[in-house]
Amino acid sequence: MSEGWVEDGFGAVADTFAENFSLFPELGAAVTVYAGGRKVVELWDGEAAPGRAWSAETVVPVFSCAKGIVSVVVHLLAQEGRLDLDAPIGTYWPSFVAHGKESVSCRMVLGHRAGIPVLDKTLTFDEIAAWEPVIAAIEEQQPLWEPGSTYEYHGHVFGFVLGEVVRRITGQLPGAYFRTVIGDPLGLRAWIGLPAAELPALARLAEADSRPAGLDPEHLLMRIVTMNGALEFPGLDVPHGWNDPALLGMELPGAGAVASATGLAGVYAASITGLDGAPPLLSTATVDDALGEVSSGVGFLGFDGGARWGSGFLLDSSFRPTLGPRSLANDGAGGQFAFADDEHGIAFAYTANRMIGHGDPRASRLVAALPRTGTK
Repeated sequence: MSEGWVEDGFGAVADTFAENFSLFPELGAAVTVYAGGRKVVELWDGEAAPGRAWSAETVVPVFSCAKGIVSVVVHLLAQEGRLDLDAPIGTYWPSFVAHGKESVSCRMVLGHRAGIPVLDKTLTFDEIAAWEPVIAAIEEQQPLWEPGSTYEYHGHVFGFVLGEVVRRITGQLPGAYFRTVIGDPLGLRAWIGLPAAELPALARLAEADSRPAGLDPEHLLMRIVTMNGALEFPGLDVPHGWNDPALLGMELPGAGAVASATGLAGVYAASITGLDGAPPLLSTATVDDALGEVSSGVGFLGFDGGARWGSGFLLDSSFRPTLGPRSLANDGAGGQFAFADDEHGIAFAYTANRMIGHGDPRASRLVAALPRTGTK
């Protein structure tokens, strides 16, 4: 039986969470919901690691949910007047513009339109962890298409480009800056670069089999998600795999976040709906800006996966149903999902350590169980 609690009116979420454990091969999982800035659902169940039960403190790799954390930081800098999302990135990072990147803006990166979804240079794990070699490779990279003309998922490059802009403006890497301005002040259990002190609370991922079917390692999509094979996907119990503290402890801002369900939901609540009576970190005008569709439909690789992108966030779609047109979301490999909706006043996160691939319905079933009215 699930542990935690549910406020009246959200019982369907608890029922669905319990059903997920009977319908799917769940190992351990958690779901948290905020309504009007108040926590109204906090549930967990199952096993975090062999011999260790999931708890309210358990954290798990949430992969590309990192993009939501980075995007919040970027929009906060724009709101403060320190960053123009539509200005050339060279305004902040002059050496970025080489090899045809003069027009690339942060907005293009946020919408996956910058033309640099993958790097030509293959870096080692240690070089990726060192940050600067990746930045040098980005500077040397020529776009695969005319920036802004089409889109394709910028898996890891998304985080490094935006993260370097954050570093040049603030003096801190994006994960460190997030902790400085949001994570630490609000006590949120979400990190890009997991501290060693949090390792005892880390869940162990299992049965990762979300590799896109039929793609060999040289396929562009596999190069995007593995940084040309330097990182395994979905590799878990391999050197530098996704259960390795060395990987989870470094700044990998495109896909390397680690969080509890409550920590991840708290990031969205604090940013978009407000947390515990405080006003949201992002203004309505900033949320409006993030909600504008930047990319959808057929992309560079020639297929339409159904996703719609705003500026750094997934928008409501058949690919990722949320609560409607005011929802901003991000998902992560294996089933992780988080979003907030300022119209309904809801922030939500689901985390799990049993990775399920394409078509995983666990989080979508929980979202469908949320009440649609009376929550703001």
